[in-house]
Amino acid sequence: MVSIVIPTYNREAWLASAIESVKQQSFRDWELVIVDDGSSDQSSNVVRELADSRITYVRVEHGGVSRARNLGVSLTRFPWICFLDSDDQWAPAKLQRQIETVEEFPEFRIVYTNEIWIRRGKRVNQKKKHRKYGGWIYHRCLPLCIISPSSVMLHRELLEEEDLFDESFPVCEDYELWLRISARNPVFFLDEPLIIKFGGHDDQLSRSTWGLDVYRVRALRKALRSGDLTPAQQIITERELVTKARILASGFRKRGKLSEAEKYEKLIRTWSLNS
Repeated sequence: MVSIVIPTYNREAWLASAIESVKQQSFRDWELVIVDDGSSDQSSNVVRELADSRITYVRVEHGGVSRARNLGVSLTRFPWICFLDSDDQWAPAKLQRQIETVEEFPEFRIVYTNEIWIRRGKRVNQKKKHRKYGGWIYHRCLPLCIISPSSVMLHRELLEEEDLFDESFPVCEDYELWLRISARNPVFFLDEPLIIKFGGHDDQLSRSTWGLDVYRVRALRKALRSGDLTPAQQIITERELVTKARILASGFRKRGKLSEAEKYEKLIRTWSLNS
C-alpha cells in the first residue's frame, strides 16, 4: 500500500496532469495527499474537479516545499511513501514496477527510477554527469542530486529514521536528504524511465544552478558535523566541500561580493588541511 504526497505552489497549469498520472497507475492500492503551499491561483479548483475518495487536499500558509512534503507525510497512513512534484508526471507502470522491486529485493528500503526529460516542450538527453547508480551510492550523490523526489519510493520507517526533509533548506532539500540516506543505506536503481520531468519554466526552484552550490556546501557541512560518516565518507565529503567552495569563492569574487568570497576561502583553508 502506497502513500503519495504532491506539494504544490501556484502550479495550476501543471497540477491536473500530475494528479491524472497518479489516477492512471496500474497499481491501484494508493492514497494521495496534495499539500497546497499557499497558492494564490486556481489550484484548489483543479483538485476539486479531479478529487475522489482516495485524494486528500489541504491548504496551508506558504512555508516551502520541505514543510509541505513533511506535512503531507504526517497525513498519510501507508508503509511506502512516494513524492510527486506538481510539474512532473508518472508513467502508468511506475508504482507497480517499484512495488514488484521491493517485493523481489526486500533488503532495500528505497528504490528510484530513471527519467524522461522534457525541456521547453522537447525531449532532451541527460548528460553524463546525471547518470544514475544503485547500491551504496553516497559518493555518487556528492557532486549533484541524481535522485529526483518524483522517482523515489521509500519505506516510512526509513524516512522517519532520517527525520524527513530539513525545512531550513529552501532548495537542495532533496540533495541533503539523499546524502543522509545513502550514507547509511543501499539504494536500488530501477533503470526504467518511469517519470517525466518537465523543465525550463520560470518557477522552477532549480533554475539557478550556480547558486545551488551555496546550499550543497551547507548540506556537506551538515553531513560532516553529523558524526554518521565512515572515515572514507568523511574524506570524500571534505574534498567535495572544498571543490564546491572554490567554485563559490571564485564566483563571488567575480561578482564583487568580497565578504562572501572570503567566507568560502576560509572554508577552503579549513577543510583543505583536514582532507
